[in-house]
Amino acid sequence: MRTSGFLLSTNRETPADAELAGYRLMLRAGLVRRLAAGMHAWLPLGLRVLRKAENLIREEMDRIGAQEVLVPAIQPAELWLESGRWEQFGPELLRLRDRHNREFCLAPAHEEAITGLVRHEIKSYRQLPASFYQIQTVFRDEIRPRSGMLRARESLVKTACSFHRDPVSMRQTYDTMLQTYSRIFTGLGLEFLVAVADNRVVSGGASHEFHVPADAGEDTVAVCSRCRYAANAESAPALPPIGRRPLPGAAMETVETPDQRSIDEVSRYLGTVPHRMLKTLLVRGSGGIIALVLRGDHEVNAIKAEKLPLVAKPLVFVTPEEVRMAAGCSAGSVGPVGLDIPVIADESAIRLADFICGANQDGAHLRNVNWGRDLPEPLVADIRNVVEGDPCPRSDGRTAACDGQLHLQRSIEVGQVFELGTRYSAALGATCLDESGNTAAMTMGCYEIGISRTLAAAAEQHHDAGGIAWPQAIAPFTVCVVPVGLHRSGRVRAAAERLYSDLSDAGIEVLLDDRDERPGVMFADMDLIGITHRVVLGERSLDQGTVEYRSRRTGETRDIPLAEIVPTLRALLGS
Repeated sequence: MRTSGFLLSTNRETPADAELAGYRLMLRAGLVRRLAAGMHAWLPLGLRVLRKAENLIREEMDRIGAQEVLVPAIQPAELWLESGRWEQFGPELLRLRDRHNREFCLAPAHEEAITGLVRHEIKSYRQLPASFYQIQTVFRDEIRPRSGMLRARESLVKTACSFHRDPVSMRQTYDTMLQTYSRIFTGLGLEFLVAVADNRVVSGGASHEFHVPADAGEDTVAVCSRCRYAANAESAPALPPIGRRPLPGAAMETVETPDQRSIDEVSRYLGTVPHRMLKTLLVRGSGGIIALVLRGDHEVNAIKAEKLPLVAKPLVFVTPEEVRMAAGCSAGSVGPVGLDIPVIADESAIRLADFICGANQDGAHLRNVNWGRDLPEPLVADIRNVVEGDPCPRSDGRTAACDGQLHLQRSIEVGQVFELGTRYSAALGATCLDESGNTAAMTMGCYEIGISRTLAAAAEQHHDAGGIAWPQAIAPFTVCVVPVGLHRSGRVRAAAERLYSDLSDAGIEVLLDDRDERPGVMFADMDLIGITHRVVLGERSLDQGTVEYRSRRTGETRDIPLAEIVPTLRALLGS
């Protein structure tokens, strides 16, 4: 390809409304253009990157025997009513009617459509296991699209569903998909983490997320410093402190704390630290109001709390009026002593002695409070978010636990695999006959990769001041040839054309920059769009029989004999 016949729409200006560095560079490089809030058009350069990612994903999915299908992006309401997600999705589900007043939606996911397709095609256990995937647009009507292409309304997603006669077969495919996804993200040139995730909404079965570490990420992953255990911070277990709770050391007393409401305010006022205090949160329970008690420096984890039988789902904090009715004070003064409601304390909170907590009267707190002496022992559960430095929760089955510590890493989720069980197959009637001739719902797994999101994550992870440094597998072109003085020197033109032809004949994707531009402009553009290998030639280098080679990823620059540049590039590409 030649730049003279290619839409190269680079931009020197930094877009004012683009928050993230990688997204700004995608706009400046002419990869995408914002069409509306959360919706983007792909220009030829960006589409080349997108298609390369798609093809790599297809190769790996085909390699494990998954079969590609394609279902419509606009889907009938009946499917979503059957699955129960027509109302569950709420306003994120974009609903529309056709000329016959029939309801449809612009699909935010494709489990319903794939299951609805398969239920008519698979009739017997002899056809199982079977996996089907597609690459298709999803649309979620986000109220505030942000972070460029990371939280967009329209995205390109690879969705796969597997169908099985039993959970054992499904688990085998699940493990295969885990390995396949690891090969995919490795092949795309990304640094990634495989994190344990929560799957309570769908089936309660296993789930793993694939995350690209990036400061711009909206997710947080807890990673062990020693064994590389990783989990979404929302799902990571928080181990209780080691050792027994100390014995009481002083008598409980009431202290005045006028106008001090938050943990930080009270701790400063009383000359203590937040982790020596307890905070009490009142939430709705299955039979009334429930008190959740945590250490002052910890935050409640909604996912963990919602798993408790006494806690209503979703987790909802009670109103200020309800707080006063239950505790006789405002929220900032609530404590567990004397509460006539169920109390659930976090593992770390139960290990404190001589702690400070609210006195259930405004402007007052209790000091030197002790469980079992000043108030009953509560129900105990892990209900907090993990924090930096928490012990790793992994056990290898031989020792108590890994002795590493958790580090919290900002990240971008790019893929997820999860066990569906019979959540969709039972609802949508995806059944087959078993060995005994009985009809049973097929067991399912689901496996997704956000393709456009993955490319946005790659731009966030791989860029520098000059632009995007694409991993080789997804760079829009493999090599760019930049001839200096092309329009002034017939010798340079002839050499550039010959090199362009030789690279093309060798099967190497090459972009020849044949514009009449200054060398600095051409170099800056090639760095901006992120082509992995750059070859520069001009009168001076031809006099010496060499070309200048530069690696975009490493910055390495060296002179290579012109006659050796094609085999050198082939060696670098492993071809």
